[in-house]
Amino acid sequence: MWAGDPRKHLPGANRIDRQRSLQFDQFAPLLRLRDCDFYSLQKGEDAVAQLRGSAVDHSVIDWTADFHDFSDTAALITHLDSVIAVDTAVAHLAGALGKPFWLINRYNTCWRWLLDRDDSPWYPLARQFRQDATRTWDPVIARLAAAFRRLVSLVLRPGNPRRTPTAAKVGPQPRAGCCFSVSQIHRAYA
Repeated sequence: MWAGDPRKHLPGANRIDRQRSLQFDQFAPLLRLRDCDFYSLQKGEDAVAQLRGSAVDHSVIDWTADFHDFSDTAALITHLDSVIAVDTAVAHLAGALGKPFWLINRYNTCWRWLLDRDDSPWYPLARQFRQDATRTWDPVIARLAAAFRRLVSLVLRPGNPRRTPTAAKVGPQPRAGCCFSVSQIHRAYA
């Protein structure tokens, strides 16, 4: 999830959403990672239009048009290795499902995420990537992409019990959810 609900009819909520949301193309460094499949969990006309209008939209598998309610989102999340999201209901859903998730968090965070920490007492498998005082997203995405690259290399390491024979032939088994989700789910159904 790269964006929340803009709630344009509520000026205060819209201001906060502009602080927590990114533009889809800001995820390009993450999408360049090899051996991963990215799945969109993103809903909302404005955010989906960003995906459709992007030069890197081919990097993301988007089944969200088939989502009818939040249980459909939950069903896809259960098939992913992890979720990457800004502070949205999808991040909380991933945490509630016990799914590892990486939160892309704004500098002036919501109280739920506390300060001066990169974990969460509410969700033991959460990791936060927070803006610094510059309030820019590029350094956050660079840190997240570097950490994700390290994680993927560990998953693909020979001898890793999560590296299946199929994964050894076709790539890794990491699945992330954020606006994207990394997964081999489509290979399982191919």
